[in-house]
Amino acid sequence: MRPEDIELLAAPGAPAMRGELLLVGVSTPDIGMNAYRGGLRRVPLDGAAAHDFTHGFRDMAPAISPDGTTVAFLRVDRQGSKPQVYVMPVDGGDARAVTDLPLGAGAPVWAPDSRRIAFTARIPDAGRYGTDASVEPQSEAPRWITRVDYRQDDAGYVLDRPTQLFIVDTADPDTVPRVVTEGFAEPAEPGWTPSGTHVLVSARRDWGGEGAIHGDLYAVPADGGAPVLVARSTGTVSHPVVTADDIVVYIGESFDGSIAVANNNGLWAVPLRLDGVPGEPRRLTDPETVDCDMASGRPVVTADGILVAVRNRGAVELRLVAPGAADAPLAELTLITGELAQVKGFAADDDRTVAVVSTWDSAGDVVLVSGDETRRLTDLSAPLRERGIRPLIEIKGSAPDGYATHGWLVLPEGDGPHPVLLSIHGGPFMYYGWGLFDEAQVYAEAGYAVVLPNPRGSAGYGQDHGRAILGAMGTVDVDDVLSVLDAALERPDLDSKRVGVMGGSYGGWMTSWLAAHHGPRFKAAWSERAVNVWDSFVGASDIGWWFADSYCGADPESQHEMSPLTHADKIDMPFLIAHSEQDYRCPVEQAQRMFVKLRRNGVPAEMLLFPGEGHELTRSGQPRHRKQRFDAVLEWWSRHL
Repeated sequence: MRPEDIELLAAPGAPAMRGELLLVGVSTPDIGMNAYRGGLRRVPLDGAAAHDFTHGFRDMAPAISPDGTTVAFLRVDRQGSKPQVYVMPVDGGDARAVTDLPLGAGAPVWAPDSRRIAFTARIPDAGRYGTDASVEPQSEAPRWITRVDYRQDDAGYVLDRPTQLFIVDTADPDTVPRVVTEGFAEPAEPGWTPSGTHVLVSARRDWGGEGAIHGDLYAVPADGGAPVLVARSTGTVSHPVVTADDIVVYIGESFDGSIAVANNNGLWAVPLRLDGVPGEPRRLTDPETVDCDMASGRPVVTADGILVAVRNRGAVELRLVAPGAADAPLAELTLITGELAQVKGFAADDDRTVAVVSTWDSAGDVVLVSGDETRRLTDLSAPLRERGIRPLIEIKGSAPDGYATHGWLVLPEGDGPHPVLLSIHGGPFMYYGWGLFDEAQVYAEAGYAVVLPNPRGSAGYGQDHGRAILGAMGTVDVDDVLSVLDAALERPDLDSKRVGVMGGSYGGWMTSWLAAHHGPRFKAAWSERAVNVWDSFVGASDIGWWFADSYCGADPESQHEMSPLTHADKIDMPFLIAHSEQDYRCPVEQAQRMFVKLRRNGVPAEMLLFPGEGHELTRSGQPRHRKQRFDAVLEWWSRHL
């Protein structure tokens, strides 16, 4: 895989299925147009070839009405436009827009009556964000900031464009969406009650309390009115769904005080009450061994139990939680699909389950599970495999304290010995896994062996594993990273004298830390979107006011000691700092402070800044920038390895 081959990354979104109709949105980067393009595809359940269902510039997030007659979806109708909700008959016909909102709309969710749709969208203040064509962005009125949670990465400033819940009646062609909430609660992930009278949402505690890191479950009256508190969580709420017996199940974490990091997400249940008396949530899965993956979508209620995606040692597995479960450990959850793979989305209807599954050689394909049989229905990554995909090799090591460590190796072609790239993931409560990782493939194609560790602090290995570095960054996580590298370097086809280190976000933090404390092991470093100094991160990051205390503790001296900038005088290797100018998660000042420090120390440091990008550049940034970044990475390592 070469940098330009990102255009072959056909990435399917979450599937929608009702009866024989199975739809999935598939998008691919287009470097020439510098955009993501793709439509909805219909996937026959009998194994026949998938075919286009829509033909928009970019169509995604399909939802099939309960009566099976209509499909709702999001459409970006031209380059640079915002996504809007469209509807169209399942048996063909023109798609019709039911929203025209200045900042676009969120994914549609059908009401039980198959007429109304709920969705969320940001509402800009008058005169802002293009609502007044006579006002240039740089000439807008000043922002009056009165709370700490005033901006979000990849969204920007949010106090003057809060998220609200909307409802639109699709049966009336003249209707306009109605906004049914107000305030700064940031309602998210709507789901209807069976009666259709209310819409369940997750929202900030106290319906928008300043700096609320806790989230609660609310029911918003569809005809307007005050939100009803359904459950006060012990942490967060996400993806609420109502079962046939009026129980709301949702994914959420639980935490004490402000330590809102490194907590396994569980499946929870609470009675659906609309009388204003909140129920008591009950956890259905074991806090230590079960970590539900929110990115894979909301739980799906079936006759046999509740389907959830679970992170497990680099896999994201689709598991079934039995009815009546209580603190059920991972071993008691039936594995449906996703072993040594990553489930990206799933749906079920009657006795059939479908999932989008990524493997080491596929960015995602649709599989059908019926009984004991699992069949792949698509082959979207075939063009990419024709270019050549290198397999994952599992690596197991042992830290100095005897702790078992785990990761992967991607080898280039040839006998070696190959130069080595130690690549460290972000988070830190994230993970490398069994799915296709475009970065490792591009580097392997260029001749590098790529080592991918999941040290303590990572997700998917138990909650204790993830929480092992709280107040202790730069200790056992460093030991684990180096133990996986050492295990890989035992191979004769790897060159231990030509090793580079790189990573983004927390991985950038670790890169800077290793360059300072274990410099002789590496020829050069590439640190990307990194946290380099916690004191300014606290005030500059969109999450800094609580995240830094969670990982480092509130003591300024502890934060100072755990800041790579504090130890930058020990760095003497070639050092590349890559950052995005609009990164609000790890703001660009983090890069600038490290760059200036190193240059003043005489270190051959260089800085690469991407305009118009946020923290997610490598995953969802502009396609042209993604390719340019790959080109720069390969140029850097060709110089130093």
